[in-house]
Amino acid sequence: MKYDLSSSIRDLTDAEAVRRAAAAESLARLGPNARAAAVPLVRAAGDADEAVREWAVAALEELGPPERADAKSLAELLASTEGSAYWAATLLGRLRAEAAEAVPALAAALAADRPLSVRQRAAWALGQIGTAAVAALDALRTAAAADEPRLARLAGIALEQIEPRAQTP
Repeated sequence: MKYDLSSSIRDLTDAEAVRRAAAAESLARLGPNARAAAVPLVRAAGDADEAVREWAVAALEELGPPERADAKSLAELLASTEGSAYWAATLLGRLRAEAAEAVPALAAALAADRPLSVRQRAAWALGQIGTAAVAALDALRTAAAADEPRLARLAGIALEQIEPRAQTP
């Protein structure tokens, strides 16, 4: 029997939390084969129901890089709830240079008014994107000077990955 990926994706938005959680669980069991569900799973990572969030995160942990075509939608999700924004940044980082179009949104996610976990993940993602993230250098320099040690460290690493020569004395 063939698995119906589209029904699980559709069920992620069902009114019933039990059904959303079951859909996310099914997608988690697919691992990288659930790649087409990347954006709906990122949305589900911000669900009001804890079981839905946990299964969505389990699926996202095993997913690998999303489709290149998902970069724009993922960039838009950087402005949503903390759970969704964190995972949007994670998947954009997994796309590496293919996520170059998301650099402005990732740089904006470094802003001080965003949750610290999102800021840290955005810094990491920009480093993964590498030299294609040169437009984020100012935002990363600001983050590298932050009082939060992990954010400062991740931003410093990203700066080295984007512009290695600029970091050497």
